[in-house]
Amino acid sequence: MRLLFLFGVLLISNIGCTQNSATKTNQNNIHVGGSCEGCEAIHESPTPFDSLKNLCWLPDWNDKGRKLAINGVVYKSDGTPAPNVIIYVYHTDQTGIYPKKGDETGWGKRHGYIRGWMRTNEKGEYKFFTLRPAAYPGRQVPEHIHVTIKEPDKNEYWIDEYLFDDDPLLTDKERKNCQDRGGSGIIKVKDVGNMLKAERNIYLGKNIPDYPKK
Repeated sequence: MRLLFLFGVLLISNIGCTQNSATKTNQNNIHVGGSCEGCEAIHESPTPFDSLKNLCWLPDWNDKGRKLAINGVVYKSDGTPAPNVIIYVYHTDQTGIYPKKGDETGWGKRHGYIRGWMRTNEKGEYKFFTLRPAAYPGRQVPEHIHVTIKEPDKNEYWIDEYLFDDDPLLTDKERKNCQDRGGSGIIKVKDVGNMLKAERNIYLGKNIPDYPKK
């Protein structure tokens, strides 16, 4: 009985340490960006954050469609490159839906399987390869790629979607409605023959609510 009692004490102690440790981590994080439905999907990465590369190929890369490569640099609010920033992107397929394979869990049930994760390198660089998504069928919503980011010392938050400058659905009204969170998300694509290329730099803190000012 005495051994069972000691085991129970040790078990409770270990649970308490785990909880305290988690609380401390949460307290050290700075909460920014306001509410964000689905942003927690960034934590569903099949690869641990520390093992992510700055290059990512989304699952649709080998499907039929217009191949697209997007690259850029993430900058801190002081203008220097930001390493170790996690970037999560997802978008529709060539028919304008978020496709499912049937075994999705978590936010994959809504975001579909065309999604990917990457981590900026020491120069703040990132790049992902995918197909240009189609617009929602029967709706006047521009083609877009959703994006969530997480800085090492902050919670995850959303920035402006990637939008395409040549998209006829991207009207003047739509452009004016952009909040430019993280800088403008409107990208200009260049046809290089075998694929489309575009660039977008991301500026941490730009137009992000509650972001600490220097």
